[in-house]
Amino acid sequence: MRPNPLTDSRPKISTMPRPQTEATAYLNLYKLAIEKKRLQTELDSIEQRRHRIQKRLSFLESQVSEMQRESAPKLTSVTKISASDSALNTLFLEY
Repeated sequence: MRPNPLTDSRPKISTMPRPQTEATAYLNLYKLAIEKKRLQTELDSIEQRRHRIQKRLSFLESQVSEMQRESAPKLTSVTKISASDSALNTLFLEY
């Protein structure tokens, strides 16, 4: 009987964690430092975007208030048109 090559070369899986070494500790510190730097960069870009949005919002608010001041005397009342008053044109297309 020939040995099965698939069963002989399987990796051994262990549920035990690897022992903590100095290299593992340095690797963990490095990964944490990289994640911290990435998050800080992301936070900075979010703050810059927030600042741009706030600036745009204040500009839009000033524009709206300016337009309201200029057009307040010129505004006339608009009568509402109900659905029954308006004539609807319907067009049917056949393919």
